[in-house]
Amino acid sequence: MEQRGVYIDGGESMRDAYYEVTHKYSGAVLAEVAEASDDVIEQAVAGAQDAFRRPITVNDRAEILERAAQILERDQEAVARLIAQEAGKPIKDARVEVTRGQLTLRYSALAARTLHGMEIPIRGNPGAQSRIAVTIRKPYGVVLAITPFNFPLNLVLHKVGPALAAGNTVVLKPAPATPLTALNIARVFTEAGLPPGHLQVVTGSNPDVGAKLVRDPRVRLVTFTGSATVGQIIRSQAGLRPVLLELGNNSANIVHEDADLDLAARTLALRAFGFAGQVCVSVQRIYVHRLIYDAFLSRLQAVVAKLAVGDPEDDATDVGPMISETAAERAFDWYQESLRQGARAVVPSQREGLFVRPSLLVDVAPSMRVMSEEVFAPLAGVVPYNNFAEALAWANDSRYGLQAGVFTQRLDLAWQAIQTLEVGGVIVNDSSAYRADNMPYGGVKDSGLGREGPEFAVEEMTYPTVGVFNLPVQ
Repeated sequence: MEQRGVYIDGGESMRDAYYEVTHKYSGAVLAEVAEASDDVIEQAVAGAQDAFRRPITVNDRAEILERAAQILERDQEAVARLIAQEAGKPIKDARVEVTRGQLTLRYSALAARTLHGMEIPIRGNPGAQSRIAVTIRKPYGVVLAITPFNFPLNLVLHKVGPALAAGNTVVLKPAPATPLTALNIARVFTEAGLPPGHLQVVTGSNPDVGAKLVRDPRVRLVTFTGSATVGQIIRSQAGLRPVLLELGNNSANIVHEDADLDLAARTLALRAFGFAGQVCVSVQRIYVHRLIYDAFLSRLQAVVAKLAVGDPEDDATDVGPMISETAAERAFDWYQESLRQGARAVVPSQREGLFVRPSLLVDVAPSMRVMSEEVFAPLAGVVPYNNFAEALAWANDSRYGLQAGVFTQRLDLAWQAIQTLEVGGVIVNDSSAYRADNMPYGGVKDSGLGREGPEFAVEEMTYPTVGVFNLPVQ
């Protein structure tokens, strides 16, 4: 059986203890991966700190990121296959993730080359006519990146790429379920010419590994994608150090009476149930104008009925397994709970091991967990509304605020939604799940702090230093 070690100072290091990473469809063991011990944590952080003292030039950073994108392009099918195996993501979606990962790296290279400060207009102050002030942006140092299972390549690159572009070094703690893709990323960067210590990968299934890394004072910035509960713990432990948190959501999507119903039904079905709903901007709450409610619901049911559930390595599969038995059990429990509370399933769910079949729920109430919390599963609720203002108010009635979708042909209503919805992104005539990798991405309320997207993440991962020059007039 293949064993994989932690990735420290440019190479894999084998350890004494391992845990199994399984194929999410077949259940076969893909590899045994090292459990990081305290000495591994020490080596990783100390090595990253030492590497930060040996900075890479801006040009070299950009070229390394570009070469890494080229290597990913060369290895695209193998990387996509690995994502399908260890994450259970349908292979067609995994291929898209690898393509997006290349873009993320190229945008990171561009962000490295274009990072700049500014002149501060202080000469208008009394007695400052001979002074010039400028800012430069400087890296924080060691960045800790804690990443989720659902985008084991691209969400890792959204942290590692900008951090390296800014001149930081990175200690990466990937999700326990998907460490193999992260270890492959380290190999890609080494091949691309990244010097040892600038990217360390610490693997492990014990939550204490991430907690110990967060508490280490040599870590100067923490970037995390995951649950709101864990994000709040990280923020409390980080103290005065900056944190970037991309947390949960229960995305609202509004279908107005003038919407293209076929477009809305097709888009929302794919984005509610693709990758078994395990996406933080996945479609969860669907609000539909009462005048077109029946017509839309019948279209949506028809699309959902045609979704193929099965082997993620099959090109035809739309919905694969969930990441674990625990996740599948929780999702189906919430589904059954909603039925007991009065919801009705117009597309019933079933559970078979890691598979939870897509379900559409109607007669749902805002208090039900499938509507009020992040379900992170292939479940969506459909609710009729009477007017657009009512739909906006219902969409805002959430402790989350990551992204929302609005289907309408009216520009005034689209603009009203953008102005009114308390979210980080409003997507018009597409679902809440749309993301371009160079846009600012992040939320408000319990959905997090800060913004991703390489240009914006580089700003978050650097700080300004002001230089003031006194240049007396001769």
